[in-house]
Amino acid sequence: MTKKEIIEQFSMIKGLGKAKAELLYTSGFDSLEKIQQSTVEKLTEIKGINEKLANDIKQQVNNKLKSINVKKPTKEIKKDSEKEKKPIKDINQTSKVIKKETEKEKQSLKEIDQTTKEEKYIVKKKPKLTKDQINKLKIRKQIKKRTPKFLREEWFRYKRIPNNWRRPDGITSKMRINLKYRPNKVRVGYRGPKEVRGLHPSGFEEVLIHNIAELKNIDQTKQAIRIGSKVGTKKRLEIEKKAENLEIRILNIGGRKND
Repeated sequence: MTKKEIIEQFSMIKGLGKAKAELLYTSGFDSLEKIQQSTVEKLTEIKGINEKLANDIKQQVNNKLKSINVKKPTKEIKKDSEKEKKPIKDINQTSKVIKKETEKEKQSLKEIDQTTKEEKYIVKKKPKLTKDQINKLKIRKQIKKRTPKFLREEWFRYKRIPNNWRRPDGITSKMRINLKYRPNKVRVGYRGPKEVRGLHPSGFEEVLIHNIAELKNIDQTKQAIRIGSKVGTKKRLEIEKKAENLEIRILNIGGRKND
């Protein structure tokens, strides 16, 4: 045992603090057995220990040593260990069986999940587009990837300026004059192809709707609806049912974006 462990063991005895425990250790008492073997007179030689305290210490040490279980002989331990080895084999076999069962259950659950996903997923309706329109939609997507985020002048300098776009103006504006290392401005060159301009990424033309009567004028093959934000839930559900019957795609089912 280390010094710290012995001092902690001594400090567990009533009437002994850390200071007195250290004095006991320095005076030659390395274990509880040495305290048991020593006399009361030797203990009283240490500072802060009276006769009463020495007698109490000896009684407590005797009780602790009695409470410690006596070790079994080696022969009995070997017999017990041999008996214990047998059930361990059975436990290992049962654990292997349990693992196999759990793996089978996991595989079955995965198969069930896949089947449910296949059943639940419905392919979204797509518009009827020409080959030229499909190609130009792809071109527009590529242009959008490389377009920078347009920010207004001196957005980095003041906290009050929001991260939005506003055309720079003023005689002293260096961004307006297009000087070096200034941020990009909105220009015609960043626009997409004219034929596909304003269309939804899916290719549909968006139409905002607020009631069921407006569904009559919609072309299912080219147009898709977006329900207005101020429409109530009752009217919204009616519009959704009618649109499903007419096979019209809704871009915000249940008030959420469905792009």
